Amino acid sequence: MDFLSEHQPEMLPGNRQLPPTQGVIEAPHGTTIVAVTFPGGVVLAGDRRATMGNVIAQRDIEKVFPADEYSAVGIAGTAGLAVEMVKLFQLELEHFEKVEGAQLSLEGKANRLSTMIRSNLGMAMQGLAVVPLFAGYDVDRDKGRIFSYDVTGGRSEEQGYAATGSGSIFARGAMKKLYRDDLSEAEATTLVVQALYDAADDDSATGGPDVARRIYPIVTVITEDGFRRLSEDEASQIARSILERRLEQPDGPRAALL
Repeated sequence: MDFLSEHQPEMLPGNRQLPPTQGVIEAPHGTTIVAVTFPGGVVLAGDRRATMGNVIAQRDIEKVFPADEYSAVGIAGTAGLAVEMVKLFQLELEHFEKVEGAQLSLEGKANRLSTMIRSNLGMAMQGLAVVPLFAGYDVDRDKGRIFSYDVTGGRSEEQGYAATGSGSIFARGAMKKLYRDDLSEAEATTLVVQALYDAADDDSATGGPDVARRIYPIVTVITEDGFRRLSEDEASQIARSILERRLEQPDGPRAALL
């Protein structure tokens, strides 16, 4: 990022020159991302829908990416800029590890991402905001941690669970009801899919499990063993179990974890 700033600053996502336009630029936006900690790690998940105004721009977009071996980023906001920022972030962490011979601390990674988001403030003021959720396993503290951001790069560490994106208020409400300090990994993965299902129920920009097209949320788990993404079969089993329970008890989500 420093190299580009010095030699070709126009290549940084936040420095792109936009053509003159009236009003807000229409571009595909990613939406709801959720994260939950459990003893031994953290789960980060996202739905698969991208919208452009009232149109579904893409049904199977990927919004959760590994940052390195022990951390991951979930993107919400302008999809194109967010993916570029994540790729640059991945390169930054890899470069640091090669130069220093050691991984950057989780706190350092969170701070670096904050700087990158702040550099995109000009774009955010024109409606092209990027608001990610960062999660990882802190090898120094032996626990999973979650960091949320605002468009100015302001960083906050979340306790237990967090959500960002247009459906975050509904996802957070679901997690508030279902979260416990002693969740197992399996319960945590079920919880995040349940939260995304509840968000999709009330937010049109969030996509729920699409059984017909076999499109399911991306669910990732980060523990002392590193980053792992659940396979499509694992994600579909969780989604189908929630759908089945919803058919049996349509009045509330609590049965999903009982």
